[in-house]
Amino acid sequence: MGFLRSIGPLEIILILVIVLIVFGVGKLPEIGSGVGKAIKEFRSSVNPDKDTETKEKSSK
Repeated sequence: MGFLRSIGPLEIILILVIVLIVFGVGKLPEIGSGVGKAIKEFRSSVNPDKDTETKEKSSK
């Protein structure tokens, strides 16, 4: 995660513009949804106990 700290706001904007050009405006919601699901699955696989605890707390 060290490389993420070295990315500044201008680099993030540049990456977003390139993604916008490559994929277009119509695909961005699909890409965002896919990335969000992938991150959620990764977190739940890394910490399965924490995921079940938050589900139990939210159901109360």
